[in-house]
Amino acid sequence: MKRQADFTDLEVGYDVPALPGMSTDEIQTPCLIIDLDALERNIRKMGEYIRIHNMRHRAHAKMHKSVDILRLQQELGGACGVCCQKVSEAEVFARANIEDILISNQVREARKIDRLASLPKYGSRVTVCVDDIANVAELAQAAQRNGAVLECLVEIDCGAGRCGVATTSAAIEIAKAIDGASGLKFAGLQAYQGALQHLATYEERKSKFDVAVALVREMIDGLTKVGLPPGLVSGGGTGSYYFESTSGVYNELQCGSYAFMDADYGRILDKSGNRIDESKWENALFILTSVMSHAKSDKAICDAGLKVQSVDSGLPVIFGRADLKFVRCSDEHGVIEDPNGLLKINEKLRLVPGHCDPTCNMHDWYVGVRNGKVETVWPVSARGKAF
Repeated sequence: MKRQADFTDLEVGYDVPALPGMSTDEIQTPCLIIDLDALERNIRKMGEYIRIHNMRHRAHAKMHKSVDILRLQQELGGACGVCCQKVSEAEVFARANIEDILISNQVREARKIDRLASLPKYGSRVTVCVDDIANVAELAQAAQRNGAVLECLVEIDCGAGRCGVATTSAAIEIAKAIDGASGLKFAGLQAYQGALQHLATYEERKSKFDVAVALVREMIDGLTKVGLPPGLVSGGGTGSYYFESTSGVYNELQCGSYAFMDADYGRILDKSGNRIDESKWENALFILTSVMSHAKSDKAICDAGLKVQSVDSGLPVIFGRADLKFVRCSDEHGVIEDPNGLLKINEKLRLVPGHCDPTCNMHDWYVGVRNGKVETVWPVSARGKAF
């Protein structure tokens, strides 16, 4: 936790929302704050789960986009490496000497492919997903030009309806092409079922997973019969990791949001019918916001609007305040129902964002707090790296 950005000549309120050593009352809003104790407990808890179930955990960076947090996931949680979604995002982690990187997505445009093939020069093992045989030749040519080896996972569409092949014959065709291509190595299968992650009940998620894992088993059997058994079968998220880890099929998880949690993930239920933000994972990420107006007696206006949060998965929840409700927002303002007129001007509130991933991508800094003090300030290292 001792790593710090270089704060020389940075001004609080212009360049950064806070500096280490400040009290939480001095933090400029709106900004992202992290409860460091909760974050560390979440990371250790997932790490222990991974160890007990003899799995690999490749933490998903699209959630936090932070080199510092990924290193914490490695140090405290035993993460073997990182998942990224885009080449530029992966490049941030490669330049930071992260040694095991999976682009859990397809890379097709020529310049992007060439940059992808240059990443091993940083000392990183680089793996990419493939779902089209034409992409194999593109990747192989770039790998050869750069004197690199790229590992490839054949991506399966196991229910999300996005990328990925849907038949065993297609998976075998691509795997054979990868295996025969100079500069490429067939490493296994990408089998992430994104569509089930936010289904409300355990039973709904389990039903979707049962369909997915049957397809994955079929493809493993088919690949094994042609002499290409997949070394990695990678997938699993915060809403499903307990299925993948006990399936006897998967050997790598890609969980991300467990470290921070958000309001949407918090609403899903575990096997006992309890919300997972109460039974499994703690809220560690918050939008810190301040009350800026209370001209209407029954509502307060805060400074957290659309420009600091994504509401695609619903509005934020006010942490620890059942007596208040965040009801709507515009560009620069958030409206809070305060029927008893309890809030005061400049009073600070913690909002649990509806969706952590795109919310984090709106910010430059995380402010890490502990015991009422700012302990660290981390850059959102890969913010905006979407190409």
